[in-house]
Amino acid sequence: MAPGEGGENRRGRRRWLPAACLPRPGCFTVSGADEGPSGSGADEGSRRAPTHLVVTVNGIVGSADDWVYAAKHFIKKHPEDVVVHCSGCNSATRTFNGVDVMGKRLADEVISVVECRPELKKISFVAHSLGGLIARYAIALLYENDIAAQTDCNEECEKDVNDARRNQPTGRGKIAGLEPMNFITFATPHFGTRSHKQMPLLRGSYRLEKMAFRMSWIAGRSGKHLFLKDIEDEKPPLLLQMVTDYGDLHFISALRCFKRRVVYSNVCGDFVVGWRTSSIRRQHELPKKQDFVDDGKYPHVVYVEKPKAQDVDFSDAMIYQAKTTTEMEEVMLKSLNRIPWERVDVSFKKSRQRILAHSTIQVKTYFFNSDGADVIFHMIDHFIY
Repeated sequence: MAPGEGGENRRGRRRWLPAACLPRPGCFTVSGADEGPSGSGADEGSRRAPTHLVVTVNGIVGSADDWVYAAKHFIKKHPEDVVVHCSGCNSATRTFNGVDVMGKRLADEVISVVECRPELKKISFVAHSLGGLIARYAIALLYENDIAAQTDCNEECEKDVNDARRNQPTGRGKIAGLEPMNFITFATPHFGTRSHKQMPLLRGSYRLEKMAFRMSWIAGRSGKHLFLKDIEDEKPPLLLQMVTDYGDLHFISALRCFKRRVVYSNVCGDFVVGWRTSSIRRQHELPKKQDFVDDGKYPHVVYVEKPKAQDVDFSDAMIYQAKTTTEMEEVMLKSLNRIPWERVDVSFKKSRQRILAHSTIQVKTYFFNSDGADVIFHMIDHFIY
């Protein structure tokens, strides 16, 4: 069907459904195959049910509605391919409960959706800010080692052996019983917010950063996790645990099994999450302004770094040895870089909405954040379906 063909009919029939069988109110699922007031239409038999589940995850003090704009355009462009579930189990003050608690809620919610839609075969995650850490925890809970895949071709088996020799996690596995496709984060503090200049609002002031560290209790357990203050029973902070396969939770293997991992980062104007932590780079690895590109189709996407494999010297013991903030950040960076990431750098410097960059990058509210639309289109256009 041509892009415009039957568009009016689809818009007339498409509806937004409260997701049945879900443990929490506030979430919703949208699919181009859901028709009519009861979810059935005259041509139901001829419409193919989407098999790719896209789970969106909001950030701190957010809600499922934060991803409405992206969800609508996912369905508008690929009505027969994807069903978008905007998670609502972690909203408002419930986002203060800690990354682990919220990750468990999200995992339970995803299982509910999958059980209600037996036609699903693939899964992807799209998360904003703290939601990226929540999604990383959830996929570790949902990860299943795909033993059946071990009978695949010798080339893939040899690749896994080589990865193991280089201390890189292997790429086999499923998430909630589905094939993992895309794992995408927008302005996520992958290293937390404890390091110097990782929270731009504090303007690099050591005094203000120390004050924020002491006042992190305001954000509950989530604040402790973000500031790496949760050192208990000689265990490393949770964010350090989440860069390895820690105990029964295969954090890094779960990430590795996705076909594509992407981080979208704000170059400037984001007063909540720094460029370095959201793009999983060291300071000297950040692209220079002279290397930025001018893309007419995606005007706010200024740099795209293709994924590349890195031979990283890393051992799981490092998460116990790291004591200082700098050491902990370096360990997280090394481990996360054991797997390839595509990095997309975004700049709203010339936009009137630049001061709202943290929300504009995901078009949280179209009236205030509409300039981020091209970033959402960039994500949708490069999505693996």
